[in-house]
Amino acid sequence: MNMSEETEEKQCNFHEMELDDRILKAIAKLGWQTPTLIQEKAIPLLLEGKDVLVRARTGSGKTAAFAIPVIQKILNFKQTASQQEIKALILAPSKELCHQICGVIKDLTIKCSREVRYIDVSPQVDLSVQKPLLVEKPDIVVGTPARALQHVKAGNLNLKKSLELLVIDEADLVFSFGYEDEMKELMRNLPKIYQAILASATLSEDVKNLKNLVLHNPVTLKLEEPELAPASQLTHYHLNAEEMDKATILYALLKLHLIRGKTIIFVNTVDKCYKLKLYLEQFAIPTCVLNSELPATIRCHSVDQFNQGVYDVIVASDEKALEAPTDSDAARDVKKSKRRKDKESGVSRGIDFRCVANVINFDFPLDVNAYVHRAGRTARGNNQGSVLSFVSMKEKILLDKVETKIRYGQEDVSVFKSYQFKLEELESFRYRAKDAWRAVTRIAVREARLKEIKQEIFNCQKLKSYFEDNPTDLQVLRHDKALHTVRIQRHLADVPEYIVPATLKSLAGITKTRKRRREFRGSESSNSKFQVKKSNPLLSMQFEGFGKKKKKSS
Repeated sequence: MNMSEETEEKQCNFHEMELDDRILKAIAKLGWQTPTLIQEKAIPLLLEGKDVLVRARTGSGKTAAFAIPVIQKILNFKQTASQQEIKALILAPSKELCHQICGVIKDLTIKCSREVRYIDVSPQVDLSVQKPLLVEKPDIVVGTPARALQHVKAGNLNLKKSLELLVIDEADLVFSFGYEDEMKELMRNLPKIYQAILASATLSEDVKNLKNLVLHNPVTLKLEEPELAPASQLTHYHLNAEEMDKATILYALLKLHLIRGKTIIFVNTVDKCYKLKLYLEQFAIPTCVLNSELPATIRCHSVDQFNQGVYDVIVASDEKALEAPTDSDAARDVKKSKRRKDKESGVSRGIDFRCVANVINFDFPLDVNAYVHRAGRTARGNNQGSVLSFVSMKEKILLDKVETKIRYGQEDVSVFKSYQFKLEELESFRYRAKDAWRAVTRIAVREARLKEIKQEIFNCQKLKSYFEDNPTDLQVLRHDKALHTVRIQRHLADVPEYIVPATLKSLAGITKTRKRRREFRGSESSNSKFQVKKSNPLLSMQFEGFGKKKKKSS
């Protein structure tokens, strides 16, 4: 009997795991037909009460793998409990991940929301705001280690008497985010006996240290699978380009709709994040930004808007990779940075960006793990995805390291495909791109960030009452000096037919669209609305990924 036949025979479905009917109904409503591999292996072990260390790649369903048994065990406790108590503490290294975990819990408890209550304490509001909610003793408390410890010290959170379950998600980031001291102090405020679960994408030294601190005789689930989705699901491309070429190609790809679907563009610094946003705005390409210097509310709101389809493109800075760079110059650059970053923020890790079709590495990541986690934002579940990496001469050595790491054990197989793009055919685009790129000066970037901070001040609920009492202060802010902004030239929003290379016109639908527009203008048919719809190629074309586009262009 081969391994695939054995796996098929032993596959265990959700209804065979002795789960409560209310959980099964919630799972059915979510459309989860069968458990993922990690869910199939982890849920029965956790229901048995074992300590478990779960290692599985990003997008494999780890959150549900621990959330389902936590909810089931709480429902079991309720059958004999005489009073309401806090039974589970779920810790995660970032506010965004805490928000995401609560979203999964909300979906899974939709049929038992009265019986199982939860609270997210990660938002940075005053402790007194969350104290009344904790006094009610919700069944599940979700938060970062630092935030949970603050409530313990304030006497709002007493875990020694009632806690039964401790979950730490993205465990390999907990220490690297600077939570080692908080975790050790928090452990002193937990009962001696409890069930613990560590979930992680990698088994690093930090995870091993955390394992010794938290777990007792655990079962280790290390799935024999690559860190990324298989080649049949996730395609990797690279394109050799320097800074100005990167900007030109990105403009052409987005403006000619050569990439379709939701796209995350990764850069390595916060300033580059804003520079790219201001650059794309000149061509009427709407984007939102995500980085560790933004307040948590803005970050969560940006992710929600991206997931809801308000934006199709998000520019994210993955500066966390700069904390332990291999390059000494990069290390010195990090030490020079005086800007206040939120250590409870993560962009490439943990956040569940939904239905991402493409990841573009405008700046190539500085280490292999950063590449893995960026690429893990797409091809989640059973969805297809593509990663396109722009690689400069200086970044070529980093590409080689990633190539060696993710060969999937096949020494002679190249993971990265060369993305065929004739840069010489984009000379007309280059003139526009060069002017727009140079227009985004360091002053423009700084002023854009100041504008964002002001906007946050105006939207801050805490300051509304202050401004009501001190209207002159608000006027000073509103009538401050005019911000230096990048001049928007309206003609840049349109792409004239004459600057589009002949080889790309059919791909972008330019020729067909212009021809139909001329036919529409000359037509006297009464069915005008229908013709306008047909003239728009985006209404009838679907995202085809990088690979198919490449075949067509060649």
